[in-house]
Amino acid sequence: MVACERARGVDTQPLSQAGMSYDSVKQLQKAKVTAAEITDILTMRDAGFSDDDCVQIVQVFHGRGQIFDSGNAVAGLIQAGVGDQTIFALANLNQLGRSAGEFEAMHLAGLSDAILLEIARHRSQGKPALSGVTLARLKNTGLRGSTLLELARRDIPDSEGTAIISFRRRGASDAQVLRRFSGS
Repeated sequence: MVACERARGVDTQPLSQAGMSYDSVKQLQKAKVTAAEITDILTMRDAGFSDDDCVQIVQVFHGRGQIFDSGNAVAGLIQAGVGDQTIFALANLNQLGRSAGEFEAMHLAGLSDAILLEIARHRSQGKPALSGVTLARLKNTGLRGSTLLELARRDIPDSEGTAIISFRRRGASDAQVLRRFSGS
């Protein structure tokens, strides 16, 4: 079905009707977007992604030989206040799939874009990483953002999260937490 759509072309009029620029529509036509992709493009555009950003993120997916199907993920991240550059980085790391909802929740819990990206990098490389839930719980113990970022940079498996929280609740400082949990 997708091959047939690409062979005969897809009606991109909904993009024009939504106010997308002529140049952006032409670029998407050249990329041979599918009808399903147009729906996802409109979803992220309606959430506030610029026309140029829409084109670029589709190109990221097509560059990997994938259909763009992450319009809802991008829209959710935008609505949670995640920066455009962070969204592009997540797309480049191929982390807009199942993880996007967790990244959205992490940002809403007050975790920085830098922390999101560090966790995404670890996951994309198959390295151990703390979960969003664990990082939010660590934030609630009063750990500084810089300490959370440093913990995210380390290959600390999520199974260590309870021990870190317990150590912190026993009065450990940020520096003591970082000395004790150095990762693998």
